[in-house]
Amino acid sequence: MPAGREVKWHGGLWQSANHRQKSGWHAAADAALSEQVSNEQTGMLVAAPERWDEACFTVPAVRALVASGLGVGVLCPQAQREFWQTLDGLAVIDFPPQAKPKRVAAELRGKWQAALGWECGLAVEAFRIAGIARRLGPNEPRLKKFLTHPLPLAVGPLEHRVRYYLAAVEALGVETAKVGYFAPATLNDDPPSASVLLCPDSDFGPSHEWPFVNWLAIGQRLLEKGRQVAVANVAGGRDIGHNLAENLGGSAEVIQIAPHAGAMPLLAAHRLIVAADGSLPHLASHAGATCVVLYGPNDPAWKRPLGKRHAVVRRHVECAPCLLPKCPLDGRCQAELEVERVWLAILGKLE
Repeated sequence: MPAGREVKWHGGLWQSANHRQKSGWHAAADAALSEQVSNEQTGMLVAAPERWDEACFTVPAVRALVASGLGVGVLCPQAQREFWQTLDGLAVIDFPPQAKPKRVAAELRGKWQAALGWECGLAVEAFRIAGIARRLGPNEPRLKKFLTHPLPLAVGPLEHRVRYYLAAVEALGVETAKVGYFAPATLNDDPPSASVLLCPDSDFGPSHEWPFVNWLAIGQRLLEKGRQVAVANVAGGRDIGHNLAENLGGSAEVIQIAPHAGAMPLLAAHRLIVAADGSLPHLASHAGATCVVLYGPNDPAWKRPLGKRHAVVRRHVECAPCLLPKCPLDGRCQAELEVERVWLAILGKLE
């Protein structure tokens, strides 16, 4: 860190010499794990949630921390590196899939004054092993054994999941109510194409997927309207994307999504994305795309993509939200979602 810069803990508030300046010092880190961490102690290292939707919901809170003037870094799985690099002023430290907490901790030891964790996992375990002096996070029963400074949990009506992360940062005295913290990433200056991307796969499980015949009906309607159609096929999914493209008679381009973070520019390049509830619409939102998202067992009031430009379509049934990856009943939340309702939502975004 620059000579003479001092960061201190003041009873729940992080303050630095340039805390009130418009632009503070920003850390930078690249290359292998052993080369990603400075030899001098700096501000706060944040543990990235491992799920893609949760990582996207964390972005406004992390941006607020960076803007506060702290030297902020994020510790994330290697697969998320490209995603976190879209945030300005953030040091990105990644670890490979088979990494062990002790190995990661060895590289962090003595480098960070504080750490912020949201969930149990490799990152918060590495923070504890590394002996980071101040380890903060929500006062969750399973998490607090890793913490030195548990942060209060808000109790009240259901809020969007982004509030969980913002509340923790606000408890540190950091201002979060700025529109720019919620803005999509700037990946390129090119306007999106006229193409509509269909994403029928969900990495959340088959209960989050709309019936194939309905996806086919939507694809056919778009083609009949003269729209360019592309279909996303998610690696590790049930190959629904490939099957849909084949049934559309070769008129739709297939886009293979692997890895997720690397697909962000492809997602941003489309006029509209119609997607099953899963990781893709959240990444597409972060990349700046407009989405129509089909919800089943999940609750859009809690976990819709960030941004007012999106539309969600849902058939509310008595057993929802169950949040289950596989339906133990008859899949009614998906089966009863009518093609016409989805089609009208799509037209509302295209016209």
